[in-house]
Amino acid sequence: MRNFENPGRSLAMGRNGMAATSHPAATLTAIEILKAGGTAMDAAVAACAVQSVVEAGSTGIGGDCFALVAPRGGSDIRAYNGSGRTPAAMTLESLRAAGVAEIDRQSPHAVTVPGAVEAWARLVADHGRLPLAEIFAPAVAMAREGYAVTPRVAHDIAQQTALLRGDPTAAATFLADGQAPAPGTVQTQPLLADTLETIGREGPDAFYRGPIAQDMVELLQGVGGLHSLEDFAAAKGEYVTPVRTEYRGRTVHECPPNGQGIIALMILNILKRVSPAGDPLSPDSLHVEIEATRLAYAARDAFLADPVQANTSMAEHLLSDALADELAARIDLARALDTAGVFDAVSGGVEHKDTVYIAVVDKDRTAVSFINSIFHPYGSGLMAPRSGVLFHNRGQSFSLVDGHPNRVAPRKRPLHTIIPGMVTETGRVSLTFGVMGGHYQAMGHAHFLSKLFDHGLDIQSAIDLPRLFPLPGTRTVEAESAIRAAAGPELTRRGFTVQAPGGAIGGAQAIAIDWEHGTLLGGSDHRKDGCALGY
Repeated sequence: MRNFENPGRSLAMGRNGMAATSHPAATLTAIEILKAGGTAMDAAVAACAVQSVVEAGSTGIGGDCFALVAPRGGSDIRAYNGSGRTPAAMTLESLRAAGVAEIDRQSPHAVTVPGAVEAWARLVADHGRLPLAEIFAPAVAMAREGYAVTPRVAHDIAQQTALLRGDPTAAATFLADGQAPAPGTVQTQPLLADTLETIGREGPDAFYRGPIAQDMVELLQGVGGLHSLEDFAAAKGEYVTPVRTEYRGRTVHECPPNGQGIIALMILNILKRVSPAGDPLSPDSLHVEIEATRLAYAARDAFLADPVQANTSMAEHLLSDALADELAARIDLARALDTAGVFDAVSGGVEHKDTVYIAVVDKDRTAVSFINSIFHPYGSGLMAPRSGVLFHNRGQSFSLVDGHPNRVAPRKRPLHTIIPGMVTETGRVSLTFGVMGGHYQAMGHAHFLSKLFDHGLDIQSAIDLPRLFPLPGTRTVEAESAIRAAAGPELTRRGFTVQAPGGAIGGAQAIAIDWEHGTLLGGSDHRKDGCALGY
């Protein structure tokens, strides 16, 4: 039970439907779509379209998408991989010939063909009830008529002002006389309004072929990109089989690689071999989480890649009991591990930043776990001048090292950090959840579920707890202030370097289904602007 004398949020409650997002306008849109007869998928896509307008630094049609959907809340969970591929002309050799030693954030080589629009259209066609035009209508109206900049969005723009100044269309869209807008400023995105309206009317081909595609390709080619109209026309996502593991009597479901959901499951497999301490924020509890994360992320950086173009035979081993036993046995509560060479990773990775996560459950109890991203805040900062499409920079995740599974190659998808999650119990979905924050997401999933199932917290209380994150490949741990004050000195004594993060770590939303009482319980993160609402 929440202590009502303390600041915080209560659980959201509902019976007929619920949505939880990181922006209040998106949550409200999702509820309105549900009330209008839409499905959970209709509502999720409508919410994401709104966030592409009002929270454009975190998501957009120039990004990628992954989703899990459980029709009527059953255990037949379907996963969709809506991540985009590199141009056919992009090879390691072509980049080296052009003098590219690493893929920079604002480089056109950081832009793979965006997969979000294809994914949205396919998921709505298969699991929706409303036409795309109706689903996109709230986003179109906000983009055309204006929306108020919320505090977190204003903060994010202020952090990315230099990036946005580097592109004339992005600067004109998001900055006011070259400066970050104050909270409450009204912005419009008329170019994006027209683009969304066209896609709603004509379908995804309007994005991947024709004038909108021409606009995107011309911009990318104009700054040195290898993209072609044929690359955009070939864009296509796919349904994939979720990966899963058992944790404390429940089944946790994640999307398979090229996403890092399997790494969240690896962390859980290690954690379930350690008896939980009484206090979830004790140095011992945090130490175990840190080390499980460091070990699992070492595997991620060594092996994860596009399964179509890489040897994925390690996937079964990564989730094996034998490996979990071996890794758990390495953890020593007296000192920090040396993880170097555990998996012989041949390269590190770029820091992964921003995303939106959406949870929706409808009156039929169809559950959707939906995540969409343009990677760093405001992505590459490149914005198509006639269509208003802001491009992601996901290609920065590729390795340029010979022999690495995640090395760049033609028509290849990079390692992705964005991961939707679900939990089932006794053959039914009990929880749809997700955690934003790039790199942090795999640890965030495990951290969140451990707080629920090892320590008995409700979903809002688990979301509210202070967080930490060990930077992959190091002993450096970023920790929010409450953890630094309470456990920082002891973690430092054990060999970790504890420091403040650049900002609040991640963000989360979740919806639990109480089948016994016929109710829905929602939680949303105070680190973002959003909320959970039920009706």
